[in-house]
Amino acid sequence: MCGICGFFSKNLITTKQLSVMNDTMIRRGPNDSGVEIYEASNGYNVGLAQRRLSIQDLSPNGHQPMNSPDNRISVVFNGEIYNFPELKKELSDYPYKGGSDTEVILSGYLKYGIDFVKRIHGMFAIAIYDRETEKLYLIRDRVGVKPLYYWIKDENIVFGSVLAPIMQCPFFHPQIRKEIISRYLFQQYINAPDTIYKDVYKLEPGMVLEFDKGQIKKWKYWDVKEAYKEGKSHQVRNYNEAKQTLKRLLKEAVSKRMVADVPIGTFLSGGYDSSLVTAIAQELSDEPVKTFSIGFEDKRYDESEYARAISDYLGTDHTDIKIDEDEMLRQVVSIPQYFDEPFADSSQIPNMLVSRLARDKVTVVLSGDAGDEFFCGYNIYANLAKAQKLDLLGAAAWRVGDFKLKNNQKLLDKYPFKVRAIAQNRDIETKCQLASEAYIRVSNAFISGKQEDDIQMFAGEYRELSETSFLQEKGIMIPCRYPIESTYNEDNWVIRRMLLDMDTYLPGDILCKVDRATMKYSLEARCPILDTSVMEYSYRIPQKFKYYKGDKKHILKDIAYDYIPRQLLERPKKGFSVPLDTWLRGPLKTQLLDYSGTDFLKKQGLFNPEFVTTFIDKYLETGDKGPSSGANFSQIAWSFFVFQKWYDTYH
Repeated sequence: MCGICGFFSKNLITTKQLSVMNDTMIRRGPNDSGVEIYEASNGYNVGLAQRRLSIQDLSPNGHQPMNSPDNRISVVFNGEIYNFPELKKELSDYPYKGGSDTEVILSGYLKYGIDFVKRIHGMFAIAIYDRETEKLYLIRDRVGVKPLYYWIKDENIVFGSVLAPIMQCPFFHPQIRKEIISRYLFQQYINAPDTIYKDVYKLEPGMVLEFDKGQIKKWKYWDVKEAYKEGKSHQVRNYNEAKQTLKRLLKEAVSKRMVADVPIGTFLSGGYDSSLVTAIAQELSDEPVKTFSIGFEDKRYDESEYARAISDYLGTDHTDIKIDEDEMLRQVVSIPQYFDEPFADSSQIPNMLVSRLARDKVTVVLSGDAGDEFFCGYNIYANLAKAQKLDLLGAAAWRVGDFKLKNNQKLLDKYPFKVRAIAQNRDIETKCQLASEAYIRVSNAFISGKQEDDIQMFAGEYRELSETSFLQEKGIMIPCRYPIESTYNEDNWVIRRMLLDMDTYLPGDILCKVDRATMKYSLEARCPILDTSVMEYSYRIPQKFKYYKGDKKHILKDIAYDYIPRQLLERPKKGFSVPLDTWLRGPLKTQLLDYSGTDFLKKQGLFNPEFVTTFIDKYLETGDKGPSSGANFSQIAWSFFVFQKWYDTYH
């Protein structure tokens, strides 16, 4: 695990300046650093830099930038290649110097060219400079476990694992993309390729970018849609065969992720996914696996007793700690520093705390992330199964009520959420993204400058055009939802939403959160369920094996029961939640009011001052339980608060 950055530019960046950029990522790589600058033709220079967290081969042989023996190829790399032992055997004619997995990138590229990326499996962000062709390649892993940003300006490129090194580039002048903010407020994260800044992008998962002296090409070497299509055409019909094969692949995935030259442990929340990963790790280990969990003083959010019970059953070396509200609130201050663009999934706070706990004893942890997306674990999937059955009735209700409701948004808002969500769900590109239209309208109104009457009119036009076409026609902003569902060519709403989540929510939120939270404490997180073989085999497993008679993650749970008694696992899922309403109306209220003050907003020039000030005032009226206040809008209020803290930190 590391941080990388660099450039291919006619603008002169000195070694000292590149070192400053590189050192913004010292938490990602506290053990070593390397900076090199090379001269190219046509007035270009190329810079590569890396901060290293030593995991494989702790000796200087793992130092980066790393060069091929003939000095043709230079590489910087963040992540882990789990099949590097097999690749070293396959590429045995290369003169390896050490045990680092970085060397297989050099040997693979020299033998296969850029297509070598299809042969490597793991989590990675890679930058390769080829002096022979004078091309720079940026590569991101299949599902986006590792981040990679790049800034394009005047035929120059600057890149980094995170935004921080780009922001420290001496000729970077940040311009906030106002049009992306409404989607951020609604989704709570910014998904690739977008970022908060103009001309700055995230490289999409499974993507290669080629930079050739000002010219850019991008292509996918792995794609969720294509992998699903291939798997679906070769589905496994026998349940026991599917279970046993998946179990074997999971064991192989865990085993590969237990290879390291530093101490390894697991996150153990007590849920199915982390418990299964921990159980397999313990089965493979000769000694008790170190496991970590946090609990909360507030019993509504505390699951530590379940994690402890599973640890006792498995015989792990368990460490846990109870966290009070003050400890969580102290983490709020550091959110902008370690999530260097707006990011408002509040579970980032407990994730940071459990990472701090683990780092005292280990350098690598295994996590259970992605079990929900690949094996149908979220509640929204069950809700979508019901909603699809009611879609025709919803369409009929929409047509019948159209005359009465078309220009009366207040009347529509009085309908129960489930009724509104199904009736209003008419856009064929966002069918599986059920949400309150009030949330959409408020997210847009924060930015658009529209007042209440205009919002109601907008809602009326929305009925005819859909949010996507309305915003495109008016040229206002990016829609809050992702209008891309037809690209999946899948009629089943549950499967379609799972694929959408793999493309958006998983890399944009879940994996981003885990990466930043662990890297805050120089801790590497590895996700066995995101092993290429496990992911691709999941597409061969029929949906009825994943969602069976209302039982979500059925096949994964069945495997977990082979290791852990059912009674220790069966319970309602709580997740890493925090009391947003209590915080925003209590200890964070003064800051929220400052950030939503009319004078501050006018000076900032990003939000609609009159709407935002009124909205926050209503939200803070604890007695008002109407549609414009209370818990109904806590996520938007929190997203706004986090954005303003980020803005206050960097602008």
